[in-house]
Amino acid sequence: MLTKRLARRLTTFDVWSFALGGIVGWGSMVMPGTTFLKRGGTLGTMIAMEIAALIMLIFSYNYAFMIKKFPESGGQFIFAEKAFGRTHGFTCAWFLGLCYIMIIPMNATALCLVFRALSERSIFHFGFHYTVAGYDIYSGEVMLALSALFFFAYMSSRGVKTAGRLQSLFVVLLLAGVVIIMAASFLSPNADRLHLQPMFFPDILEHRNAFVQVISILVLAPWMYVGFDTVPQMAEESSFPTSRAKFIMDTSIICGCFVYVAMTLIAASGIPSGYKDWVSYVNDLPNLTGPSGIATFAAAYNILGDTGIFVISVTALMAMFTGILGFYTATSRLLYSLSRDGLLPSWFGGLNKNAVPFNAILFCALVSLPAPFVGRNALGWTVDMSSIGGAISFGYTSLAAVHFARLEKRTDIMIFGVTGFIFSLTFAFFLLVPTGLECSLEIPSYILLLVWTIAGILLCVKQKHLTA
Repeated sequence: MLTKRLARRLTTFDVWSFALGGIVGWGSMVMPGTTFLKRGGTLGTMIAMEIAALIMLIFSYNYAFMIKKFPESGGQFIFAEKAFGRTHGFTCAWFLGLCYIMIIPMNATALCLVFRALSERSIFHFGFHYTVAGYDIYSGEVMLALSALFFFAYMSSRGVKTAGRLQSLFVVLLLAGVVIIMAASFLSPNADRLHLQPMFFPDILEHRNAFVQVISILVLAPWMYVGFDTVPQMAEESSFPTSRAKFIMDTSIICGCFVYVAMTLIAASGIPSGYKDWVSYVNDLPNLTGPSGIATFAAAYNILGDTGIFVISVTALMAMFTGILGFYTATSRLLYSLSRDGLLPSWFGGLNKNAVPFNAILFCALVSLPAPFVGRNALGWTVDMSSIGGAISFGYTSLAAVHFARLEKRTDIMIFGVTGFIFSLTFAFFLLVPTGLECSLEIPSYILLLVWTIAGILLCVKQKHLTA
């Protein structure tokens, strides 16, 4: 039996910062050059991001309805359990936990990319060196990632008020950096609007028309916008009315869309000299090192010189910090809720003197420890499959909204719930079924997803036996 409760110490801006910080992690800084432009071009990415944001606003409608009914830590787990029972609640939480927890090491290991972008040879390229799945791993970078994991685990354990204020500071600096570089791109002669041409990626137009390119970006939505859904995880610690949750989620989604689009356009318009357009540049990215090796860094340097490198470095670090701290907080609350409900051992529900689920935070840190040793390419397999977790939790929340809306005869909620569930199924289909859009899981991801599923089944059966 737990003797302590979570404390209501989070302000509206704290929770909004957790939501936005979860959305715009390392991907907003790295993926414009490696993924977005290569899949959809400038216009294709803009269209896909905006459609994805609209879809997320539909999910937000469902989440807001459920938060008002059940403002408890656990969020989506509680929604699914109250609507469909403990097994469904555990299933939702198990896959959502996969989605959340994998984002922590991905942001921690992305820190090394910032320092790689600052020079031809990173200051952390020292000590033992080996390669996994084509990615070079250095002991210095391993130490950097591990230090980040333990530092933010410690800060998360200091209390939700401390974590909330720190997250708010990170988000303010992040947004300031994006706005500065975006504004400079309009004023600098080195950022040419003509560089935004072509609007789609021409090398693949023979095989994939503009519509297909938009779809190839759109199906990444469960991963790109995961973060707004951390709001229900923190409902129990929020000091404001639950009616404010929808505003928080909606505005975080809109701001997240702005950051993704802004960084993609900056990357395309500020390409280094020597390239005729962004197409030739992103095709050459695998061969480049230093600032030129990351499109957003190359653009910032081309637009503002050394000042641009400083601003983009701080912005990227803030994006990664918000991802680590935000998902430590959200994941630990999910594990805490599962423990409180008897679906995980009581150890996970232990609260420290700061009314924080410290054991759950420690578990997240320990699970993340192997990540720096296997490299980002191999770790990418777990991130791919974690997108399934986002789609599953969106689907469960939408169905739960339909369930309770039927009881209350709320037609509007039923429409949004059914629509959200259909989108969830669509996302899951494109992720699980090879369609030629380069968005389905790779073979290692399928294997890891199967292992995670089997582990969840075994744990669920064991806990049912223990609580029978």
